[in-house]
Amino acid sequence: MSYSAPLKDIRFCLAHVAQTQALNGTELFAEATDETVDAVLIEMGRLTTETLAPLQMPGDAGSRLVDGVVRTPEGYKEGYQALAEGGWMGLAAAPEFGGMGLPLTVQTAVNEMQAGACLSLSLCPLMTQGSIEAFSAHASPELQEKYLAKMISGEWSGTMNLTEPQAGSDVGALITKAERDGDAYRITGQKIYISWGDHDMVDNIVHLVLARLPDAPSGSKGISLFVVPKYLDDGSENGVKTVSLEHKMGLHGSPTCVLAYENAHGWLVGEENKGLACMFTMMNNARLGVGVEGLGTAEAATQHALAYATDRVQGKVAPREGQSLGIAIIDHPDVRRMMMEMKARTEAARAICYDTAKALDMAHAAPEDERDQWARRGAFLTPLAKSYGTYTGMKVAEAGVQVHGGMGFIEETGAAQYYRDVRVTAIYEGTNGIQAADLVGRKLSMDGGETARAILAGAAAEMEKADGALMDSLKQVYKAAQDTTTWMLAQNDMSERLAGSHAYLMVMSTLHAAVLLHRGMRAAQAHMSDDPEFYSAKVAIAAYFLAHVAPEATGYAASAMQGSELHYALTPQQFAS
Repeated sequence: MSYSAPLKDIRFCLAHVAQTQALNGTELFAEATDETVDAVLIEMGRLTTETLAPLQMPGDAGSRLVDGVVRTPEGYKEGYQALAEGGWMGLAAAPEFGGMGLPLTVQTAVNEMQAGACLSLSLCPLMTQGSIEAFSAHASPELQEKYLAKMISGEWSGTMNLTEPQAGSDVGALITKAERDGDAYRITGQKIYISWGDHDMVDNIVHLVLARLPDAPSGSKGISLFVVPKYLDDGSENGVKTVSLEHKMGLHGSPTCVLAYENAHGWLVGEENKGLACMFTMMNNARLGVGVEGLGTAEAATQHALAYATDRVQGKVAPREGQSLGIAIIDHPDVRRMMMEMKARTEAARAICYDTAKALDMAHAAPEDERDQWARRGAFLTPLAKSYGTYTGMKVAEAGVQVHGGMGFIEETGAAQYYRDVRVTAIYEGTNGIQAADLVGRKLSMDGGETARAILAGAAAEMEKADGALMDSLKQVYKAAQDTTTWMLAQNDMSERLAGSHAYLMVMSTLHAAVLLHRGMRAAQAHMSDDPEFYSAKVAIAAYFLAHVAPEATGYAASAMQGSELHYALTPQQFAS
């Protein structure tokens, strides 16, 4: 397997699609100059290409639980150490604790490269990044002083402990107990699906654990958040045991643990019974990060398929000047169709993820009177980034297997691993169905539809800058998004919205991607003389997306507005008849 960090594509998306130069003009990110950001991208490109990418296939052998301790695949310790030594855990963290204080947008580009190079290993620093953000936002100064510097340096890693066997995605049903013990608490219970819940790459693992106090209200209103380290200050173990590792479809290098807490020492993060709000800080960070996992995998799978398609000679054509009878399969129309679609969908996902990160950055860095608007935009776009990014990862990885033909079904080529690894991204950190429900239930209604209409207005403005068939395509997807948004806002029965929520999310994602790619197309046309081969490719990919992918929005819109009746046309018994 080979992976080469797509630095030119990343630079283009940052500068001309997401237009992140706006961040440079803010006081908060004044030091994130073009030169600084480019140096960061170049160094991460080198590290991912040379050090992390070679771990992708060997890591598929998986982590193992040996004598109660998780042992990671060969090379993972060294790969993680390279990340820690480079300060990559704290790229966007506060400088007072050793972070670089760079924008989330830059962190997002870095995360894409890590995910593309080795998805399993990249999940460990991603979890730590979320922990750092949760600590920074909600922990007491004493806890921040104790934990942040160690996590930012990479000496310690972080996890997120929500799910329990009986609760699943219904976090309010958790039963892990927390009992007051002086200034601390004692935590008892079991958590499942804990990514990187134990491993041998750091000195300590910092668990953020949701639990319930004895006198807490029922449901999600009675949940508190605690920090529970694997080891206490004196080096002794803290009542946290790895019961087992999940046997998974893919992502084998990333240990997914069942953790048992037995009277473990914990310390409150935030206020009692306000833990879910604290944890959502970490979850929202992770949701964008998981969308970027899909994006990184899509890029890697595309590169992998391209290498095979240009090397594999199969089939014959009538000889033409300069061409032999045998041709590489990339010259077959159906393979070319798949490769163009893979490239177009990947660039669409990158555009959405980077634009979401920019909005979240501007929510902190913009002038005071603009921050709420940016925060609402970031909140609206986050479920799009998570769902469309992971959908793209699955769709592109699947197409990569198909490009390989029979060899794609053979594990030795590595094509199938991309699909197996990325498949879980649509499930964890809130399934894509939960993201769609969040979009129509909370994000669409948080301001009476104002943010959705603002996105539509931006699309209309971009549409006016198009012409010919491109304008026609933008008009079609715009109408689909406008009609479904109006329909959704008119539904008082939430079950009707939810029935069409997935389709609505896909409509809005397709619209936003189409607008962003068209913006990039205009920039590429303006810079064509600088690098004709590169910029003409940007124009072609955007045109392909508008012609061949964007029309999907019309079908999604029709489905979104059907309501719930046909979803319930069968009884549960009839499904089996």
